[in-house]
Amino acid sequence: MPGSINPIVVIPARLGSTRLPDKPLADVSGEPMIVHVWRRGMEAGIGPVVVAAAERAIAEAIEKAGGTAVLTDPGLPSGSDRIHQALQRHDPEGTYDAVVNLQGDLPTIEPAPIRAALGLLADPAVDIGTIAAAITRAEERDDPNVVKAVFPLAPGMRHGRALYFTRAPAPSGDGPLYHHIGLYAYRRAALTRFVALPPGILERRERLEQLRALEAGMRIEVALVDTVPLGVDTPADLERARNLLRR
Repeated sequence: MPGSINPIVVIPARLGSTRLPDKPLADVSGEPMIVHVWRRGMEAGIGPVVVAAAERAIAEAIEKAGGTAVLTDPGLPSGSDRIHQALQRHDPEGTYDAVVNLQGDLPTIEPAPIRAALGLLADPAVDIGTIAAAITRAEERDDPNVVKAVFPLAPGMRHGRALYFTRAPAPSGDGPLYHHIGLYAYRRAALTRFVALPPGILERRERLEQLRALEAGMRIEVALVDTVPLGVDTPADLERARNLLRR
């Protein structure tokens, strides 16, 4: 990574989950889930890790584990807004010029995908880095909850420029489809620009925030990773995470 990149990892977290209430504080192997995510961020070894907490209880859980948390406005509309506000409060001097948005529901994520997203910023033309994995299960192709990243990937290449993101099975024709994983690495200036933009037409239609950046002409680069990390959205997901971390 070029010396000009000084990254920080920020994990947005809030208690208001409809499918799994109080999700960040759910017990996983004796600790709140958000603490496990914070540890995964630390294991990536790319910079300091801060939790952007919408509620005091989340901040207290992280601080008890020895981590750093920043309280954010609980009314913020998205995780991107939350990491932006946390970054402004934690680092008003602008020391960190890149930020990895690590979702707070990925307690088993490995370091490599986190590093892969950040590594895309080595190209100065890239505003935002993200990751995707090839879809291997037929049922995921038509599942609207599985977001597809559309990007050209030449043989032997491991990353390409995002052309679109969609809930539909795309592109058509022969070849793989790619499951988008909602982990992002932003240049700080790109994040500031992004949160200031109004919601895009396609963003509202597909309910995909990243389309706002594409509509505004920002460059998103996608790195191919081997697997989709377990995202905890339901009680069944939570039990799977408990079993994985128990092992």
